[in-house]
Amino acid sequence: MPQTVLLAEDDRAIRHALERALTLEGYAVTAVADGVEALAQAHRNPPDVLVLDVMMPGIDGLQVCRVLRAEGDRTPILMLTALVETADRIAGLDAGADDYVVKPFDVEEVFARLRALLRRTSPVGVGAPGTGAGAGSPSVSGDLAAKGPQVPERLVEAAGIRMDLQARRVWRGARELELTRTEFELLELLVRNAGIVLDHSTIYDRIWGYDFGPGSKNLAVYVGYLRRKLDEPDAPQLIHTVRGVGYVLRED
Repeated sequence: MPQTVLLAEDDRAIRHALERALTLEGYAVTAVADGVEALAQAHRNPPDVLVLDVMMPGIDGLQVCRVLRAEGDRTPILMLTALVETADRIAGLDAGADDYVVKPFDVEEVFARLRALLRRTSPVGVGAPGTGAGAGSPSVSGDLAAKGPQVPERLVEAAGIRMDLQARRVWRGARELELTRTEFELLELLVRNAGIVLDHSTIYDRIWGYDFGPGSKNLAVYVGYLRRKLDEPDAPQLIHTVRGVGYVLRED
């Protein structure tokens, strides 16, 4: 059975072009023009993934995302946006989106991001071995391979962080954190490899499925947002930046 996509885009030309492209790529697409119809379709026939335009009349993409997340719907959501400022991207992540594409976009980038989101809903966890990650860094890739479990555990812990992988819950000490899907998977990757510096390419490959290149701020935005939820007054910072390399989880 083809995987199903619910596309909500108020620009008719973009909607029709993207609907045709996704259909030719093998997806079963339902395309709507506004947020009201998007919510109705999501409730009527839950899709495998949603593609939502941020700026739509009436109920916009962010509101659709907030409603679905408030209902407990964890379907992956890719946002389409003409807004390029970091604050705008953070607003999308705060609403519960998993990823975004900035307009004007290359349709191949949309395909790649959808494949990455759909892979993350499969039974294989982010700790499973990737393809080509860390090829230029033997120490990082070797440590990841050694630490990656063959059978997914239920609980992982490191640096005062405890994660229940099956229930998708996470705590720092006694405080439970509310994380989006991408935040949870990024934190899981860091917890599984606590004390190991993970380079940008490795993280991109494990979480998004491919490397967006040196100019991308996608990872920095997610790390920053995750830090806001993790950090506590008078407590050590847990996610550290190693300039020019990547990130590491550890207690100083």
